[in-house]
Amino acid sequence: MAESKDEILSPDNSEDNLKFRDPLISGLDASDGEMESLSLDASARSEPSVSRSSSLMGNLSRYDDCVDEETQDLFVVVDDPEKHTSTLEAYVTFRITTKTTRSEFDDSQFQVRRRYNDFLWLRQKLEEAYPTHLVPPLPEKHSLRRLDRFSPEFLKVRQQALQKFLTRLSNHPVLSFDKNFQVFLTAKAWEFQAHKKHGTGILSRMSDSIHNISASYMMKNRSPEFTLIYEYVQNFAEKFGVIDRISQRIVKEQTDYVLELCEWGPIYTLWSNSEDQLTTPLLAMSRAVDICSQALKETIETTEDNFSQPLKEYILYTDAIKAVLRRRDAIQMEYESTIDELNKKKDEREHVKISDQTYSIGAFLGKDPEDVKQQKQDKLEQQIEELTKKMEDLNDRTVCADTDLRVDMERWHKNKQKDVKELFIEAADRQILYYERCLKAWEDAIRAIQAKEVSHDTLESQGTENSPNKASSSEERGDTMEESSSTSEAHEGATNSEPSV
Repeated sequence: MAESKDEILSPDNSEDNLKFRDPLISGLDASDGEMESLSLDASARSEPSVSRSSSLMGNLSRYDDCVDEETQDLFVVVDDPEKHTSTLEAYVTFRITTKTTRSEFDDSQFQVRRRYNDFLWLRQKLEEAYPTHLVPPLPEKHSLRRLDRFSPEFLKVRQQALQKFLTRLSNHPVLSFDKNFQVFLTAKAWEFQAHKKHGTGILSRMSDSIHNISASYMMKNRSPEFTLIYEYVQNFAEKFGVIDRISQRIVKEQTDYVLELCEWGPIYTLWSNSEDQLTTPLLAMSRAVDICSQALKETIETTEDNFSQPLKEYILYTDAIKAVLRRRDAIQMEYESTIDELNKKKDEREHVKISDQTYSIGAFLGKDPEDVKQQKQDKLEQQIEELTKKMEDLNDRTVCADTDLRVDMERWHKNKQKDVKELFIEAADRQILYYERCLKAWEDAIRAIQAKEVSHDTLESQGTENSPNKASSSEERGDTMEESSSTSEAHEGATNSEPSV
């Protein structure tokens, strides 16, 4: 029975359905066992929130690693990008190190180098071999933001995306056992190039693509379950697209703001050269503006790499899901058309049984009408038998396609919920770090300005205390001089008043 829309988009609290809850619809679930509670009161009393939320992401990662290590037997690492230059082109290869305990591999460890086009070849091969499985997307070949595809920053982002692609493939219970995937991980350069030459042509791939696209329009009725999946994926892509566009506008505005800050800070520095009494406050302002500018630059860069790129990846993921749905619809459409053709042949067989072949073309050519009738019946029986086998085969393929898509969508929902939570936590972490740095810069500026004011007030108060002391000393000296003058005058008067002998 097809699942209802409420069961898919708003599942109940049972253990099986809880893991499919979409964080964009139901919000982050604070009741998860591995999720720490983040209260505002606690954050005000604790250390800086960056370390706390970073440790939360570490807890999530450790939990996932523990689960993987118990069951995973294939580990792939992408690193060491290296630039190569030839007479016709320049390209970058990445080192791929594989460790495994699987018996299908000749050794337990392999190390090869692959370029981006090799990853594209692998994904195309996987789609051809497993059309009803969800193959993870690859990052876009060129970046509009970074025109230099050989810059260290671009290569770092590209390496992380390729690492995620191979990790998801190695964790897949079906795709990880593909022969082409094994060749990709283990074959030497010349062996790999020889293996790549054996493949389907571009014309057959184009015809399959056109057939899959037309199937979505020609199919009579899609299962309600997969109709809901298509609608959900469509809405999910629109939500992430809106978030991505808004974040790009914010980044643009922040970039313009950084340019203004870069012009604002030097003004205080130049002003301080002509104001001796305001040198310290002006330099404090300039230093705070420079710190805020640098913090915002780093925030913009990390937002592009760690927020915008994952958003684009999941938008590409929705395109991959739609492609799988189209291929699944093509199988169902072929199944439905086979059923219609089989019913027509059965009706035609019943019509031949009761028909009179006396006036048929075969009878006019001299054949016995009964022989003509028997030949038509035998031919119809053979066609009905072939169509019946084809219908059964297509029915099995349809059931397998439905099962494959359900299982892969279940895995996608799990990864999506974890990735979106980590994406939002890291975005919040990044904003906290930025505002903490700006707050500290302006608090240091205030302390520097206030310290200058205190020292100036101290000097003035000391000058005021010294002035009264000097005045009192002068007054004392004046009184002493007056007393000595009076004494001398009295002495002279006494001398003059004595009688002469």
